[in-house]
Amino acid sequence: MNVMNKTWSPYVAGALTGLLAIASVVITTQMIGKPKYLGTSTTMVRVSGLVEKQVSPEHVNNNEYFKSKKVLVEWQMMLVAGIMIGAFIASKISNQFKSELVPGIWSEKFGNKWQVRAIGAFLGGFIAILGARMAGGCPSGHGLSGMMQLAASSLLAMMGFMGGGFVVAHLIYKGGK
Repeated sequence: MNVMNKTWSPYVAGALTGLLAIASVVITTQMIGKPKYLGTSTTMVRVSGLVEKQVSPEHVNNNEYFKSKKVLVEWQMMLVAGIMIGAFIASKISNQFKSELVPGIWSEKFGNKWQVRAIGAFLGGFIAILGARMAGGCPSGHGLSGMMQLAASSLLAMMGFMGGGFVVAHLIYKGGK
């Protein structure tokens, strides 16, 4: 970590993430006899199931998907919680934490209305999770775990994720920041 601006080198962060991915496979294989790879897209479904179970437990109990996947708090949920907590701590340590309804770069392109930003964020998140479910995993799952296994499907999925991201960024920001 650079002491002057307190930001992580992407190379160090990438290497540490790679080591975490390898450790997850080694440790889970030793503990439960089969590897568990890093990924987060199943967490959304399980959280939805946990919430729904509070409202309609009989529906969740009779749902074929939840019979096979089980509705419980598991390691992926803890990974997602750790990502959020770690990002918060890192932003505070680096003095980059901001609490704002409309980020400056969004405001420059689309105006100051937080409602428009909220709708855009919701729709973007919905499209991202829909794509992740259709692709059989999220970018972290395909990018870390699938690529680690040299899976052709993960290479193809990552090309789609990255290509789509580049196109949308270009359309929205048109060579700006």
